[in-house]
Amino acid sequence: MASYTLPIVDINSPNFANVASLFKEHGFVRIDNVFSDDDLQVMRDAMDKIVDGLNVDEHPKSVFSTYDENKHASDTYFLESADKIRFFYEEDAFDAEGNLKVDKFRALNKVGHALHWLNPVFKQYSFSENIKKIVRAVEFVQPEIVQSMYIFKQPKIGGAVTDHIDATFLTVNPIDHLFGIWIAIDEATQENGCLWFIPGSHKIDQIDYRFVRTHTKDPKDPLLKFNGTKPTYDQSKFVPVPVPKGSLVLIDGLVVHKSEPNTSAKPRHAYTFHVVDAHNTKWDPDNWLQSTPTYSFPNVYDN
Repeated sequence: MASYTLPIVDINSPNFANVASLFKEHGFVRIDNVFSDDDLQVMRDAMDKIVDGLNVDEHPKSVFSTYDENKHASDTYFLESADKIRFFYEEDAFDAEGNLKVDKFRALNKVGHALHWLNPVFKQYSFSENIKKIVRAVEFVQPEIVQSMYIFKQPKIGGAVTDHIDATFLTVNPIDHLFGIWIAIDEATQENGCLWFIPGSHKIDQIDYRFVRTHTKDPKDPLLKFNGTKPTYDQSKFVPVPVPKGSLVLIDGLVVHKSEPNTSAKPRHAYTFHVVDAHNTKWDPDNWLQSTPTYSFPNVYDN
């Protein structure tokens, strides 16, 4: 992929008109200059305030890992986070006695999954005019934000995210009615763990590997599991996608992507959320993420 040209548009430039065709061809597009430095600082300050209010002892020490898939299997804290703001730690954040080895601001992997609705700052930017412009450009009819996360990718301990497609975790029918928006709060480089993609890998017609609810009533059984055979991907086909801060990546729900560990001394904060086109679309009842009697996925255009 040495000669590959990244699909990049500027939201304020005439070339933004190419975003839909590039997205359809590649499965992802980098969109530059979506948020200002002031916007990013407001988001960073909002997250600092959220973490500052975290009492570590009042929350389960839930570790987020894409290597050990069973760690989430009995994790009610994770399963019930669709309409809450909850905290998930890096694998190496705790010692053998369960004490944090680093300050809590350096220990977190991510915060999710309802920042877009419950926090006024993240709600403001999730439903901003630039986001609506992007969603309209890809012609989603009834776009709903289904989950959001602030991802820290901590310096030195920020873990890898193994190659995957988002539709493994959030499945809809038709399967292509899902995309992610990944906003670079910090500049994302190869050194601090930027995203990597296999261009064109979204052109599939079925999903054979899924992360689902078991619907078990037995407290001894896992609440979640992976169904099917985990696919393997040709690592030589991945291309890195560095992202300037304030820019974002539009990610097809079927495109294969990953990120490497952050071994640098620089943070790689990002705010990301997933959007489903609910128009003539079925949300899979086996998805780990479900609406609740008091919370429905909010429409991008109506908020």
